[in-house]
Amino acid sequence: MSHAPFTGFPLGLLHFLEELSRHNTKQWFDANRERYETELRQPALQFIEAMEQPLKKISPHLTAVPKKVGGSLMRIHRDTRFSNDKSPYKTNVGIQFRHETGKDVHCPGYYFHIDTDQVFLAAGIWHPDNTTLRAIRETIDEYPSDWKRARDGKAFRQRFELSGDSLKRPPRGFGTDHKYVDDLKRKDHIAVANLDYDLLFDKNLARIATDHYRAAKGYMKFLCEAIDVAW
Repeated sequence: MSHAPFTGFPLGLLHFLEELSRHNTKQWFDANRERYETELRQPALQFIEAMEQPLKKISPHLTAVPKKVGGSLMRIHRDTRFSNDKSPYKTNVGIQFRHETGKDVHCPGYYFHIDTDQVFLAAGIWHPDNTTLRAIRETIDEYPSDWKRARDGKAFRQRFELSGDSLKRPPRGFGTDHKYVDDLKRKDHIAVANLDYDLLFDKNLARIATDHYRAAKGYMKFLCEAIDVAW
């Protein structure tokens, strides 16, 4: 699918998200569906398309798929089956640039997020399963100098902060005196970089995002190699 060149997100995107958060109903959404298409979905697909080639240069195993359904743009419809909150729509834009082996978001990948409170980029693995998490912990323990290099790279740490949930105590098999005990306690291995809102409307946003993702390359490479997927 080919789209017009990406020239930045429209200001109307934030107005749309703000109004959706106040009128989160099917009736309102249906009445504003054209706004959703022109102010959110089309520019998001243009952004994804603009990221395809730059991401391939970072790693040939990353994907940017500019499809309306089933691609990098996450669905705006919420899954309300197991939630007390029955609001039908998400009030954010979520874009995931997955690793080619990833069947869902829980794999090494890059992420881009827009809502009315924040704009951020992320890299890493969110909520990995126990087997995956154990492999990362064992690799940190076995190759501590490689982990330090990946975690503390200057370009990476200038842009990103490590984030996510952690255990209160070290996982089984690791002592409280381990040099990297705080990293071993992590249940998520994600790094987050906040962006100024003004950058959303910048025609160079794809290049800015690419610069951030490139800075996280060593961190991503470590995580991929730890769980035995190609980087």
